[in-house]
Amino acid sequence: MSARRTAVVLLAAAATGAGAAARARRRLGASAAEAQATLPGDELLPQAQVQNDRACTLPAPPEAVWPWIAQLGQDRAGFYSFETLENLAGCRIVGATRVHLEWQDVAVGDPFRLHPDIALRVAEVDPGRCLVVTSQGGDAPGEMDFATTWTFHLAPVHQGRARATRLHLRERYETRSRPTRLMIEATSVVSAVMTWRMMSRLRTLVTRTADDGTDDRTAG
Repeated sequence: MSARRTAVVLLAAAATGAGAAARARRRLGASAAEAQATLPGDELLPQAQVQNDRACTLPAPPEAVWPWIAQLGQDRAGFYSFETLENLAGCRIVGATRVHLEWQDVAVGDPFRLHPDIALRVAEVDPGRCLVVTSQGGDAPGEMDFATTWTFHLAPVHQGRARATRLHLRERYETRSRPTRLMIEATSVVSAVMTWRMMSRLRTLVTRTADDGTDDRTAG
């Protein structure tokens, strides 16, 4: 094979690998059909340039998974992710391993805190089905040159004869700044890792609760 042809083959392989890596971080666990489906919250950013879809199946019905989703937030249950890394960034998260009754009331307009100084806003709540949060009307220091939405969508499925939940997380970003878009693309890798951890821990927590035969709730 000539040097020129070899270079062409290597470039094609590199492009394919880069494309696969991009798809992996943008579509972790989600099927192509799920990534193309319309979800609640999409209408908030109709011109979004970046969309990340992550999904997993949890071994419990949506009504049993929902309490874990309802209590998400920096000042509540955290995000079931790598808390040490989050706290290195100043998030001051103390994660929960149980469902807390005092964190179950979620309403449109509520702050959804990511950091003590950064909060999104709850845009849509449909218990047992979806939670949508948005930067629109949120609180962040300085000037943000992008808008974002984060959707948690729960759909009933079956694993064998058992009821289960397909949890689909979607991030959407809209910006007019090319440097900002490149930054968002780059941080999608970090987002994929953090979301993988979230889904993994949720699976463990939901499975443990289902195996115990209780809802494992506490008021404190």
